[in-house]
Amino acid sequence: MKKIIILGLVIIASFSFTMQKKSKVIFFGDSITELGARPGGYITRVDSMCRLAGKGGDYEFAGAGIGGNKVYDLYLRMEDDVLAKNPDIVVIYVGVNDVWHKSMFGTGTDPDKFEKFYQAILNKLKSKNIRAILCTPAVVGEKTDMSNPLDGDLNRYSNIIRSIATKNGLPLVDLRKKFVDYLIKNNPGNEEKNILTYDRVHMNSKGDQFIADEMWNVLQGLK
Repeated sequence: MKKIIILGLVIIASFSFTMQKKSKVIFFGDSITELGARPGGYITRVDSMCRLAGKGGDYEFAGAGIGGNKVYDLYLRMEDDVLAKNPDIVVIYVGVNDVWHKSMFGTGTDPDKFEKFYQAILNKLKSKNIRAILCTPAVVGEKTDMSNPLDGDLNRYSNIIRSIATKNGLPLVDLRKKFVDYLIKNNPGNEEKNILTYDRVHMNSKGDQFIADEMWNVLQGLK
C-alpha cells in the first residue's frame, strides 16, 4: 500500500512538472494595439502564428490598447489594465500620439516627460517581476523622402525608447527602423499611405502582419 501511495505521488509530481504554465502576454498601447486585438489585427495574428508553430500551450495573448492614449495614460491605467491581470510579459507600444497630438490638438508629450513616464511604467513592472518588451512608434505618414511632417519627432522619441531599452537591458522591437527600411524598398511612388497603413498611422492587413512578424520574433527569444 505504501509503495502504491509513493508511486501515485511520483506520478502526480511528474505530471505537475510536465504541465507548463502559459506565459501571459499583454500588449499595452493606443488605438494601434486596440485594433490589433480585433480579428485580423497584429495580436490575433501573433496568436495564430504561435499556434501554427506548435506553441499554443506556451502563451496566452491579450490586448490592452485604448485609442488616443499617450505614455502618461498608460501609466495611469496600468494598475487596472495590466498589473491586476498578473501578466508575465508586457509589450509596450506607445509614442505615436505623444508625437502626433502635438500637431493635431496642441497636446502631446514633451520628450523629458515621455522618458520619465516610460521609465515609471518599467519600474512598476520590474517591482512585480514582469518582463517588458519595448517598441518604437512606426509611422505617421509613409513617404520615404523624410517629408512626413512628424518624421523628425518620431525619430527623436524612438531614440528615447532605444536608450531606455539599452539602459534597462530590455528587448526592443524597433518598428520605426523596420518600417522605414521596408518603405524605402516598397514605396517607390512615395505614397503617404496604403503601403502598411490605411490612414498614415493605423495598420492595414500587410502592416498588421508586418508587426506580428516582428513581435513574434522577439517573443520567441524570451522563452
